Amino acid sequence: MSKDLPIIIVPARLASLRFPRKLLQEVKGTPLLIHTANRLIQVAPEFEIVFAVDGKELASVLSENGFEFIITDPELPSGTDRVFAANQKIQRSKVINVQADEPFVERDHIMSLVEAINRPGASMATLAVPFDTQENFYDRNQVKVVLDRSGFALYFSRSPIPQFREDSSFQGFLDAGYLPLKHLGLYGYTKDFLVKFSRTPLGKLENIEKLEQLRALEMGEKIAVSVVESGTIGIDVPEDLEKLDI
Repeated sequence: MSKDLPIIIVPARLASLRFPRKLLQEVKGTPLLIHTANRLIQVAPEFEIVFAVDGKELASVLSENGFEFIITDPELPSGTDRVFAANQKIQRSKVINVQADEPFVERDHIMSLVEAINRPGASMATLAVPFDTQENFYDRNQVKVVLDRSGFALYFSRSPIPQFREDSSFQGFLDAGYLPLKHLGLYGYTKDFLVKFSRTPLGKLENIEKLEQLRALEMGEKIAVSVVESGTIGIDVPEDLEKLDI
């Protein structure tokens, strides 16, 4: 493992409003959490990988399967807070955050985050992929991001951004040669950013949109965005487990 590479920290908690205890749900006899862990070993073998868990139950499963973990406060409000708490103990200069319910993460996602967090001026990094349909673009559950000419985020929103003044159709974007971008919830951070973020109160825009990356923009931090070819496939509801049963 190269010391020049960021560490991958995977925040993991059992509580989930839409799918309680989903990380321990088994597919082919293997918990979802271990499917994600095995996937990371497969696509990013040169990276150090640590799980930031909310208690002994997840820690036990990881220990049984040979994965490293750090137990963090179960009351932490977000994955970023959990990543920060873990990195306070291991003190890595740069961190990649992959969600524990992303068993289909691709190598391109990881390496694109590494490229983004290494850009001069970047204190945070994330990914985006072009929208493919008008239905998805207008879906409030799919977060949009707009970028400046250097590939840094200008804003994130649940609303469809940007908006044409004269043309409200998705075809208008295609005719203009611009594809709106969907935000993907994988992140990279510098250690200094995590410290500053954890000490900064909830932002007003963050509270309105319920998007924690807006706190970083309100803080004046620069978020580098890499545009990738394909999105991620998360496990959000019980029916999604069928995607793993292949």
